[in-house]
Amino acid sequence: MNNKTTIEIRPARIEQSAAIARLVMMAMTEECCLHFCGEGATIDDFLTMMTLLVEREDSQYSYCNTLVAMDGDSVVGALVCYDGGELRELRQQFVRYALEYLHRDHSNLDDETQAGELYIDSLAVDPVYRGRGIATHLLNASLERARQMGLPGVGLLVDKGNPNAERLYLSCGFRYVDDNQWGGHAMRHLVRPVE
Repeated sequence: MNNKTTIEIRPARIEQSAAIARLVMMAMTEECCLHFCGEGATIDDFLTMMTLLVEREDSQYSYCNTLVAMDGDSVVGALVCYDGGELRELRQQFVRYALEYLHRDHSNLDDETQAGELYIDSLAVDPVYRGRGIATHLLNASLERARQMGLPGVGLLVDKGNPNAERLYLSCGFRYVDDNQWGGHAMRHLVRPVE
């Protein structure tokens, strides 16, 4: 890594799908990915599935819904976000692929967002690049995307067991709205209004 390199935030491209999928899985945590896999599927099966979902235009994890942090030609961070009102439609591909690749039915997942917010589904920065403000730049770029989409705010869920992430979000202008549950974890719903 060249410390003098300028990191650029850009819309993702389809050829970055494998790198984005790895970062999404990092954001989810291996424990969560394995939970989705269940018995008989591996983390590699999950990576294959996630890469295919990132390549699609109609998936919640689509490259079309992703902002990437670039160091030259390398993807070093990713933020996946979409209109919360489109969650159920976008999730259909995840449910379909989970049946096909993991042999698991995830059609009864709780809704993690709702209409009226640009929902940050996943945010991760390559560990080598952490501490350089990349996550903050990605979060700020999501605010601009919400503004362009005419949405009043940006929302996300943060695990109550991850106070470092919550501190980052609060320092970026997010505010606590309410409690939530997702994936068996107690979560806090935070929102940053578009100004």
